[in-house]
Amino acid sequence: MSEHRMTIRIYYEDTDFSGLVYHASYLRFMERGRTEILREVGVGQQEMHAQMAGLAFVVRRMTIDFKRPARMDDLITVVTVPAEVRGASMLLQQRVERDGILLVSAEVQVAVVDAQGQAQRIPPGLRERLGGGAG
Repeated sequence: MSEHRMTIRIYYEDTDFSGLVYHASYLRFMERGRTEILREVGVGQQEMHAQMAGLAFVVRRMTIDFKRPARMDDLITVVTVPAEVRGASMLLQQRVERDGILLVSAEVQVAVVDAQGQAQRIPPGLRERLGGGAG
């Protein structure tokens, strides 16, 4: 799986009193990027939960670095790249750019859990589509 790119327009609701994007808004933008990369390989989050015994991806750890602000009306691009697919988790590199300029970078580890919150292996078919091989 290569990188996934998604363009988002910044709206008033994404900003704080200064007119800059509120820091927590970037978390929502990156969540959309992670959801869309799954959709691109043919797995919707809701479908995964319904058809794969209640499995879901949850964020286990995130390291985020805010470099530059975005402002209302900007068009930003959220780039998501699967860096490593393991047994029950996946490491993703994400960045938010405006006109090729890095605004925010993040490393996100997501884990697969069942309906009871217990870690589960990523199903082999999904692992392969994400670039992690059959193992």
